[in-house]
Amino acid sequence: MTWVAAVARLRARREAGVLVTVAAVRGHAPRKAGAKLVVGPSETWGSIGGGNIEAVAIDRARELIGKHDAEPELMEFKLNDKVTNRHGVQCCGGAVTVLLEPLPVVPAVAVFGVGHVGLELARILARHHLDLHLIDTRPDMLTDERLGVLADAVAQIHVHHTPLLPEEVLEELAPGTHVLIMTHDHAEDAALADAALRTAGLGSIGLIGSAAKWTRFRHRLATEGGHDAAAIDRIKTPIGLAEITGKEPATIAVSVAADLLRTFEQDGR
Repeated sequence: MTWVAAVARLRARREAGVLVTVAAVRGHAPRKAGAKLVVGPSETWGSIGGGNIEAVAIDRARELIGKHDAEPELMEFKLNDKVTNRHGVQCCGGAVTVLLEPLPVVPAVAVFGVGHVGLELARILARHHLDLHLIDTRPDMLTDERLGVLADAVAQIHVHHTPLLPEEVLEELAPGTHVLIMTHDHAEDAALADAALRTAGLGSIGLIGSAAKWTRFRHRLATEGGHDAAAIDRIKTPIGLAEITGKEPATIAVSVAADLLRTFEQDGR
């Protein structure tokens, strides 16, 4: 498997990893500069030359995988029999510099409702490294032509057309996925809010709407849904930054995206 495919596999599994690259070689060494190794939580792919270099790099990579704030770092190895190594002697005679680049699990966001605001929000979020799920019951909201504005997305986009029960998508989402509920139908919003509170492992839950809408929803979630106050308080509404009060779809989208990006940063602390 190529290192590119290995990185893609980690991304698909939503597992953290580290990309290890031979950055520089002086003298004789097992591999040339550019050789790569991908380290996952339990597997590795590729090689930077085996022996002590590779074993030590894997040990350090696994330490980085367990850190939320891991940064890229360099490791230096001298390949001679005078160096005490943790995993045996390598005496090629040269020196090797290895770069370790953490591959964190990217945030995941699910936008339920890809209307005017939802599409504008998708356009902003698509410019970031994340997994973006777009869900709508209306097929005309998810056509290739309409979503063509996302063609150059940095994010990995997953489109879900769910004509009957969009809340079923909640069970498919990875743990920690942030959910934004902004459909065209208040009944659909209510069902999604109820289902989101019943779905274990989600990240934040946001609901678009007015104070009057939330008053009705809160009462319904308590009386019909049986949710206690602490559970209901998990839902943030209105979504976005309070100090941005514009009503245009693009303005609302900017506000919601900014608030969500702040949440990502807080999660990474």
